Amino acid sequence: MDKSTERELLRVSAACSIAEVMADLAKALAGDGPALGFGDLQSTHVPKRVAVVIGTSGSTGAPKEVGLSTTALLASARASNQYLGADFGQTWSLLLSLTHIAGVNVLVRSLELGTMPIDLRNTDEYPKADFTAIVPTQLFRALNGDALLLEHLKNCRAVLIGGAALPDGIGKQANDLGITIVSTYGMTETSGGCIYDGIPLDCVDVEITTEGRIKIRGPILASAYLNDPTGWERALVDGWFVTNDLGVFDSGKLKIQGRVDDVIVSGGEKISLNAVELALNSHYANSEFAAFAIADPEWGSALYVAIAGTPMISTDEITLYLAQSLGNVAKPKGFLALPTLPLIGVGKVDRKALAQLAIHERQIR
Repeated sequence: MDKSTERELLRVSAACSIAEVMADLAKALAGDGPALGFGDLQSTHVPKRVAVVIGTSGSTGAPKEVGLSTTALLASARASNQYLGADFGQTWSLLLSLTHIAGVNVLVRSLELGTMPIDLRNTDEYPKADFTAIVPTQLFRALNGDALLLEHLKNCRAVLIGGAALPDGIGKQANDLGITIVSTYGMTETSGGCIYDGIPLDCVDVEITTEGRIKIRGPILASAYLNDPTGWERALVDGWFVTNDLGVFDSGKLKIQGRVDDVIVSGGEKISLNAVELALNSHYANSEFAAFAIADPEWGSALYVAIAGTPMISTDEITLYLAQSLGNVAKPKGFLALPTLPLIGVGKVDRKALAQLAIHERQIR
């Protein structure tokens, strides 16, 4: 790369205070300082147009170093604040890790409002804030015992929730308690959430491909995969970022139907892991579920269900419910009981880890 077109990449340390990160972020966005790197990164320099780099978790393949421009980040922050009716001087609380775009977005939105985000990542005290962003797991915990976090969410004007599908039951429970939930959809490549409650933000266009995939266009798109330029070129088709997520428009709103790669074939029949999870998480509000598959000589891929939380529901009851809801094809071939679900990325269940645990459990029986 021509050195004259580069800028230094400064990796943000977990030891940095929010005030320090905010100062460095303001300089990075203005072009007066090095670009900032969040998460696991190998790059040391980036193209000048890149202001922030996010290292993805690699939940759908090899980890990516996603380069985001000032234009993309500010377009996302301004559209988000505008959608929420956020006014200059109002505050965001930070409940998410800065190794992910959802956490970094809280900082950029705060810069746009001229305020310092309230850092609540490692605290037992929850002062009031106007807005916050969380993942479904955090909402589940607030509704099932974390009274302080629950009160904080109730006091916010709006709570963005994304990173994974929000079960209808949990969303309704939160709304019934007075929490104003805004369900978001997006990814690092789209500067985080760009579709709120099924509606694209003002600067975003969304379409569905003939294969049923969601594709997104707008100034919020990333600039590059720094460690995989060819992969970024493949992901962009005529200016559209083509995702691995399946979706449809229903009454003018986008509905996510799962991922291209979350459909397994068991005994010759297709099963959507996402559909299994949504069915269980919506029906049983006091437990968390994850669907995954392991290789099986009889079935090809055997459907398993991991259960976390209390009280425990009988596996016979779960099996019956899934058969009634999704058909006999959705009867699990095995179950895994865990205190908590392993996560990869922000709020995403680590299905590979679950499969390894299930295989190990079968071997030691």
